[in-house]
Amino acid sequence: MFTLFDDELDAFARRTLLMHRDFEAGRWTEPRLAEHQLAGVRDIMRFTRENSPFYREHLAAYDAGRVDALTLDTFADVPFTTKDDLRQNMLGMLSEQLTDGWVFYETTGTTGPSTPCPRNNVDSLVNNTVLTLCYDSVLRRHQGPHMIAVMGPTELHSTGDTFGDVFRNLGHTVAKMWPHSPVVGFSRAVHLLRELRFTGLVCTPGMAMTLAKEAHRAGLDPRKDFSVGFLLLVGELLTPALAASIGSLWNAQAYNCMYASQESSILAAVRDDGLLHTAPLNAYYEIVDPDTGARVAPAGDGSLEGELVITHLYRGCKPLVRYRTGDMAVLSPAADGARYPSPLLRPLGRVRDRLELNGRRVFAYDLEESVLDQVTGCQGYQVVIDRTEDGVDTLTVRLEMAAFADRAEARADAIRDRLLASFGTPAEVEFAELGAIATTGAMVSWKAARIHDRRVGEPEPERLAALAIANQREDR
Repeated sequence: MFTLFDDELDAFARRTLLMHRDFEAGRWTEPRLAEHQLAGVRDIMRFTRENSPFYREHLAAYDAGRVDALTLDTFADVPFTTKDDLRQNMLGMLSEQLTDGWVFYETTGTTGPSTPCPRNNVDSLVNNTVLTLCYDSVLRRHQGPHMIAVMGPTELHSTGDTFGDVFRNLGHTVAKMWPHSPVVGFSRAVHLLRELRFTGLVCTPGMAMTLAKEAHRAGLDPRKDFSVGFLLLVGELLTPALAASIGSLWNAQAYNCMYASQESSILAAVRDDGLLHTAPLNAYYEIVDPDTGARVAPAGDGSLEGELVITHLYRGCKPLVRYRTGDMAVLSPAADGARYPSPLLRPLGRVRDRLELNGRRVFAYDLEESVLDQVTGCQGYQVVIDRTEDGVDTLTVRLEMAAFADRAEARADAIRDRLLASFGTPAEVEFAELGAIATTGAMVSWKAARIHDRRVGEPEPERLAALAIANQREDR
């Protein structure tokens, strides 16, 4: 509604919506998209160089003539922006003043300084337009109207505002509640979910599993005593196997609903096909080798696998140029005749979450999918890595299962067989209750929450941060 009070913003919002609807309808050709992205890259290079103290120095070599001569190929020569740049420069990254924005957010700061992430109206209009169109296609599969609970990590995080705005656009009702808040708490959250008959839940995978456990502790069955029909899961690595298992806890459809971060905003969103679709009108995507920084060559099917690098194509408060996300991903072309013609994104986990098991490189995605393939009713998992005196890496998989779930030895055998076949790693499977550390993935990292690597000496800093958060949660 705020755009009604600003004619320029109102016009911009309408142009943005029309542009994205045209793209959704397949009316953008590849040459048109390439022209749009090149113009956006050049514009954001000029904008950041002129307005951001960091980029004024970082892009000093790119004067107006050199920017005008850029192509999408030569853009690969522009220096990267890194997470260390964000932490070291803080407000110096901004291309607008804080007072030019409408809201201030920041990262959670559990593994380093909280970095500022203010948003102006262009930020919100551009990103929320994409989410609104994508989630409209999803929610049409679930009979409404909907009551949707939105659960984010802090008041300084964008989760509540973003989903609140998007679902208001679509005509649904939301309640913002933080179960870890001492004012709300899990008991109150479970009560509200049941009594008000919420039909949708937006939260992290860890939160969805924790809420299911809390419901069971209250003598309730999430599959029968609640009305949740869909879960939009965000904030952590989520493989199809884990999504299916979480869905089984609630007797609901679980979606990996977006790929985003406080720093980079919305980079992919789920549509009714259950896949994460990129937003190529808003960002330019590159895939590089995480070790060399060089762009990777496409595989035979046209897909690219490596570290994701993005550049914003709109004038937000803090646009980023060639930002190394630190995340491994697969970027695949849209299928012929796809209902939404943008490339697909499949996050594989963070670059620094890669593991070596008996000489094989293992991504977080592959390990989680192997552990949970065809497992239903999982309320949490962890993997312990040891090394024998002979130098052989071994795994112990710990699964916390709901009361209804299959704990048969045959299931354990299937997990052991798959891990051995996939990674050449002997494994044991245990069914046990897990501590709160398994719930810290969104706050710290997948690896800190899910992996206990006993091959290293002292615990890594991220695991120590996860343990500290877990201890606080268990004390409440």
